[in-house]
Amino acid sequence: MSGRRRVWIATSDALTPRMAGPAIRGWQMATALAASCDVRLTTSSVCRDVTGAGFTVGPLEGAAAARALAEWCEVLVFQGSLLDDHPWLCDVDRVVVADLYDPFHLEQVEQTRDLEPTTRRRIARAGVASVDRQLLRADLVLCASDRQRDFWVGHLAALGRVNPATYDEDPTLRSLVVTVPFGLPAEPPVRSRPRLKGVVPGIDADDSVLLWGGGVYNWFDPVTLVRAVDVIRRDVPRVRLFFLGMVHPHPDVAEMRAAAETRALAERLGMVGRQVFFNEQWVRYDERADYLLDADLGVSTHHEHLETAYAFRTRMLDYLWAGLPIVCTRGDTFADLVERRGLGRAVPAGDVAALAAALRGLLTDPAERAAVRGRVAALAPDYAWPLVLAPLLDFAAAPRRAPDLLDPVLGRQLRRARRSRTPASGWRAEVGIAAEHLREGGLRRVSEKAVSRLRHVAGRSAAPDRSATG
Repeated sequence: MSGRRRVWIATSDALTPRMAGPAIRGWQMATALAASCDVRLTTSSVCRDVTGAGFTVGPLEGAAAARALAEWCEVLVFQGSLLDDHPWLCDVDRVVVADLYDPFHLEQVEQTRDLEPTTRRRIARAGVASVDRQLLRADLVLCASDRQRDFWVGHLAALGRVNPATYDEDPTLRSLVVTVPFGLPAEPPVRSRPRLKGVVPGIDADDSVLLWGGGVYNWFDPVTLVRAVDVIRRDVPRVRLFFLGMVHPHPDVAEMRAAAETRALAERLGMVGRQVFFNEQWVRYDERADYLLDADLGVSTHHEHLETAYAFRTRMLDYLWAGLPIVCTRGDTFADLVERRGLGRAVPAGDVAALAAALRGLLTDPAERAAVRGRVAALAPDYAWPLVLAPLLDFAAAPRRAPDLLDPVLGRQLRRARRSRTPASGWRAEVGIAAEHLREGGLRRVSEKAVSRLRHVAGRSAAPDRSATG
């Protein structure tokens, strides 16, 4: 291969002016790679009102479009469900990069906690099978932290990818699994106009604003944060907590239980519109700087569970970008960084008193807050997108297939393992689902579920096209 490489980047997230983390990451990859490669960025979700700088962007509309892109590209970089939607891509002779910066199968176990057991187990199995397929096919795996890298190396070892071929090529396995954190723009943020102070009713120009810089999901713990604000509002009366985005830009992501519980608690404590504020729309990506620059602290609180241990909170990069001191919960990679580099304060999960003390301490000590801002500003350049994406840029300049996938014996074994995890479809899938319901509750449960499924299908056929209506 010679000249400019042809790279197809595929995401399952919405590509619109209001982008969430996976779409932002795909967009930044496309931007960086476009300097040296011909790049096409696609999404299997909504795509509208965005134009790439040096790369094309658009929806992935069906198998024919996917086949054309697979034929065109030399390197495929993807996130999410692409191999589930198009299993045949696993057998295409192209260099495949799986971006697993978000261990979504861990999120799913928590996210589906409120579903019935049968559905929850099926989703969990499907999530693990999806990850297995990606790891069994990838020529390169991207992750967001060294802790994640250990996690994925363990998963690869269980699947047989730590083998003589991959080990002999590189005993560190860094040619197979590479750390590429989420990044931030190389240029500092610039304010276009005020967005919070003196603009949002109830937030005055001299108030102290805590910014929750992203969505509210079940693995987070905004309830403890609201309770901590309730504690300190008596001696820090000008404290204001602003939730930046309550409605996710992906049309299929509904409001989660954590969001509803947070709203209910703030209402019950009489804090809505006084100390707690909810932004009901996702903020445009190109407008987020205004909100960040109107804040005094960036906050992020979560529960103590497995998802936390391997998460990489993308909102934290925005806090770094804006020079915001950070108050967060211990337990994830970024909390370790906050404590190690003095970027703010990290507290135990679920500890209202400790969280209240951390918030109060930073809000009432301007000298400490200024010192923390200086340390945050000094670290931010280390996470600039061009720097963190360097391993991907180097790989795209000289792409290569993983040695075990090309090995006659190992490759055959890995293909068999991968095909055993190919998602069932058509009548086989329906039979499998029916068998689960039969084991759960006999013929009555099968009948109930069949009626429910028919109603669901009828409702979907009558519903408007969400991608068209927004």
